Amino acid sequence: MRYWLMKSEPDEYSIDDLKRDKKSAWFGVRNYQARNFMRDDMSVGDPVFFYHSSCPEPGIAGICKIASKPLPDKTQFEAGTKYFDPKSTIEKPIWMCVEVAFVKKIELISLAALRDVKALAEMRILQRGNRLSITPVTETEWQYIETKLVK
Repeated sequence: MRYWLMKSEPDEYSIDDLKRDKKSAWFGVRNYQARNFMRDDMSVGDPVFFYHSSCPEPGIAGICKIASKPLPDKTQFEAGTKYFDPKSTIEKPIWMCVEVAFVKKIELISLAALRDVKALAEMRILQRGNRLSITPVTETEWQYIETKLVK
């Protein structure tokens, strides 16, 4: 089992949306490293921190889990949309996604609160210049956040 943090802009798709939908494809990832995490490293059942980004108060807003094996991201084939990729074909898709399933909504753990915890100093999301929408979380980081910060 591996642990993950996945970012979404809440005005595009929030933890409340996932709670309502129960399960959703994590589509629209257009970074090769993040795509590779989904394609090569994620397993069904892996726990995920659902992180709200690009909003007034970014932070961990909930917990979900990986609910499917990787599959082609359908949005890459939708001409005229922001996720369309003309180089991708159904026979050779470039972009992959996984489905995530809702586990629970939590009281927001802000980015500032994460930065204040010395034990989380090496957490990938806290590293200068990190812009990835999907990052691995160590088991130690996961346990610290889940036992000491989740309310």
